[in-house]
Amino acid sequence: MYFSDLGFISLILALGFAIYTIVVAVWGALRSMPPLVASAKRSVLVVAFFLLLASASLVASFLTHDFGVVYVAQQSNLAMPWYFTAAAFYGGQEGSLLYWALMLSVFSAIFVFTSRRAPAALVPYVMATLMTIEIFFLIVLSTVSNPFVRLPVAPADGVGLNPLLMDPGMLIHPPMLLMGYMSFSVPFAFAVAAMITGKLDSDWLRSIRRWTLAAWSIQTAGLLLGAWWAYHVLGWGGYWGWDPVENAALLPWLTATAFLHSTMVQERRGMLKVWNLGLVIAAFALSIFGTFEVRSGIISSVHSFAYSAIGGYFLAFLAIIIVFSVGLFLYRLPKLRPEQEFDSVISREGSFLLNNLLLLGISFATLWGTIFPLISEALRHQEMTVGPPFYQKVNGPLFAALILAMGIGPLLAWRRTSSRAFWRNLGVPALAAAVCAAVLPLAGIRDIAANIGFAVCSFTAGAILYEFWRGTRVRHKHGEPYPIALYMLFQRYRRRYGGYIVHLGLVLLAVGVIGSQFFQVQQDSVLSPEQEMNVAGYQLVYLGNIDETRPGVETVTAQLQIWHNGQLVEYIYPGRQLYQNYSDQPVSLISINTFGLTDLYVFLDNWQGPSSATIRVFVNPLVPLVWFGGLLMLLGGIACWWPERRRRRPKGFVQPEVTSVSVGTGEEVTA
Repeated sequence: MYFSDLGFISLILALGFAIYTIVVAVWGALRSMPPLVASAKRSVLVVAFFLLLASASLVASFLTHDFGVVYVAQQSNLAMPWYFTAAAFYGGQEGSLLYWALMLSVFSAIFVFTSRRAPAALVPYVMATLMTIEIFFLIVLSTVSNPFVRLPVAPADGVGLNPLLMDPGMLIHPPMLLMGYMSFSVPFAFAVAAMITGKLDSDWLRSIRRWTLAAWSIQTAGLLLGAWWAYHVLGWGGYWGWDPVENAALLPWLTATAFLHSTMVQERRGMLKVWNLGLVIAAFALSIFGTFEVRSGIISSVHSFAYSAIGGYFLAFLAIIIVFSVGLFLYRLPKLRPEQEFDSVISREGSFLLNNLLLLGISFATLWGTIFPLISEALRHQEMTVGPPFYQKVNGPLFAALILAMGIGPLLAWRRTSSRAFWRNLGVPALAAAVCAAVLPLAGIRDIAANIGFAVCSFTAGAILYEFWRGTRVRHKHGEPYPIALYMLFQRYRRRYGGYIVHLGLVLLAVGVIGSQFFQVQQDSVLSPEQEMNVAGYQLVYLGNIDETRPGVETVTAQLQIWHNGQLVEYIYPGRQLYQNYSDQPVSLISINTFGLTDLYVFLDNWQGPSSATIRVFVNPLVPLVWFGGLLMLLGGIACWWPERRRRRPKGFVQPEVTSVSVGTGEEVTA
């Protein structure tokens, strides 16, 4: 018996138990029979076990080089290191779908273990919804995209991974992004359960807040890792090209971000119920759309697989999700009336609504640009693509407005903000923006659009830091030293100040994007040995090429010296690798050296033996802030998600009277 046989049997058994889960969970809920619901919970764990077994079987097939399995023969060969051989598990269509199904089963099992924290009436329907999604993937894996199909005769060696995938990024980016897509299933399942049961108060929102934060954080990590991978592998000097697959990964992140903001309005004021429910549904639908886009190959992209019949299955599943969700949504619409109305546009809830409108505007523009080739081909029988200039012209101003709104939001109170308090709170961030706008032209930066962008970022950063200062100062006035006051402020209001850290990270990321987009310098030079090129104050001296040949791969590297301010800084070796099985896809070995907040990005574009080479150099200002800002966003998201420690109170403990001090926006900081 082969590992592949065990894997396929595991898929079939998982499918059977997933169907059983739906039946007994729904029946137990309808008949109020807790034993049936408990049986459904155990069945979810069994589904997770069999999918773990199926995944382990596929990994074992890779590690034992069982080339009798079609998928193993296509994605690996004997020359690959063991870690890339194991990572080939999700390197193609079949394995990536199995990974998607595996992680869904793992998250479903985690939900079962933590289900006591969720409203009991929702639990059976959450499990049924998750297993319905699981069934779709298991049917696809068992039929049209089976990773365990065997060949009549096993070849001696396999084809191997695409060389572009044989990079450390392969070990972390694809699994993180696929997990991000999958993780929006749990909030969606809660939304469906709430609509089915009619329990549409704020309890279901509180139940899914941490699930949504987890999904948002995972997707954030996947997007950042993808940008980093593109930056150091593809050789075009950038990290985000508005490729259709990149866009598809961004869409559920944008809608989840909008949901995390508007859910606070519903929890506090009982408003935006329709909005929140729609955002949860949209986030999951867009995650399925992203999976469909990559797996079907229907839209041309450097990240997509070849055209596959599997796209029709995903399209049908997406249509079912939309029809079913919208039908439930319309049925429960009478129960989604707001409990309160907006008292004033100039309020905290007004700023959240503005944020949501801007996020959805960016989402719509990105979705439109992504699917426009399909629309143009259907209507005009001519595929017309939308390039980065479209997104920069449309999304650029929207992102600037979003960052500005992020800065204004903390200055506003709930319900209504007095004009006196607003103008008083506006002073520090406005001063930061004014100083930035005045200093940049004096420093030689005269691009109007860039200066506006930097000024907006300064405004928002000033507002966020001012919020930290005000809260810390209040606690300090009640006897805490400043470091302790800041720590306790964050500990007691982790969700709020974790959100501010996310916003501050986004501001830093935006500064990095503005610097690298507006002030990037590119230069190409054909150099002979001992010749040099000068780019933005850096001198690169070309010393010649080095050829190295190993079985199946040829490597060419150019040796260069970097000089700056008359001093030799470093030797670098940008190059290319040509693999025998993929001679038309050379892999770039890019040299990236960081000097302060500037990247010197050097790429070997072409070569003519040892006598000359074409060197392409990008000077990318402020790119390190993209990575630092992204990391800060991720840390802020994790801080918001991190569970608060529950303190045990001694018997007979009486809650003392709480003293609260207003900090000028309607928020209170407890002393």
